Amino acid sequence: MKIGFVGLGIMGKPMCQNLMKAGYELVISSSNPDTNQELGKRGATVVDSYTELAAATDVIITMLPNSPEVKEVVLEQGGLIDGARSGSVIIDMSSIAPIASQEIGEALKEKGIGFVDAPVSGGEPKAIDGTVAVMAGGEQATFDDCLPILETMAGSVVRTGDIGAGNSTKLANQIIVALNIAAISEAMVLTRNMGVDTESVYEAIRGGLAGSNALDAKAPMMMDRNFDPGFTIDLHLKDLHNVLETSGDIGVPLPLAASVKETLQALQAGGQGDRDHAAILTFYEKLANMTAND
Repeated sequence: MKIGFVGLGIMGKPMCQNLMKAGYELVISSSNPDTNQELGKRGATVVDSYTELAAATDVIITMLPNSPEVKEVVLEQGGLIDGARSGSVIIDMSSIAPIASQEIGEALKEKGIGFVDAPVSGGEPKAIDGTVAVMAGGEQATFDDCLPILETMAGSVVRTGDIGAGNSTKLANQIIVALNIAAISEAMVLTRNMGVDTESVYEAIRGGLAGSNALDAKAPMMMDRNFDPGFTIDLHLKDLHNVLETSGDIGVPLPLAASVKETLQALQAGGQGDRDHAAILTFYEKLANMTAND
């Protein structure tokens, strides 16, 4: 089986590498010549266009920033739809709006091309070690065919429904992650202002009900002032935009998601969009008139 991969950025590149390690034959097309050269040396076949990539592969994976980019790569003239064979499958692992996934799936279905929306959670570290969480939507048979491929890149893979369900689940995930990081930030600011050692607080609460993967992933980064991006504020803000756009379409109020989106917007406006979302801490520090050394 030949797999095509489009979107070889901070998440896509290590995911592609894990597929290659598992023995899959990869065909790639990146706008970054350095990436093409690096993965080409590791055995990937580099092609010049999306149509050529689609024509040469059985399954195509996309990992792109947002809905417009996925629609462009998949559906526009010269895109994957022009080269993909009937019976092939496109797995979109981007985090996009569920409605966009459904629109893409319908367009591909008319051409006899299968589609699975399969966004991931876990950030760059889990993409590197092949343990991202995949939440998928699509027809059961198509999902079953793709499952061995997805499991090569993931620690867990769960089908949550038909096309669009994967990205609906990802929206829920992004609300919970953002609010967890905001809560951790508030707690750290509070305890530091009370003169309690932050690391001791972290060790004390991580085994209780307040413990979470978000706490274990982000609290150490906050204590080390390490805001190198594993998942950026810009990307999380994009996801929360999709959350609130979707909630508006279906008439569901999400006041907590709206609040944390404003926090991320403030950080982005302050030039921190390319930092890890652990930098949410700095927003609460500023509110409390704190510095990093307080």
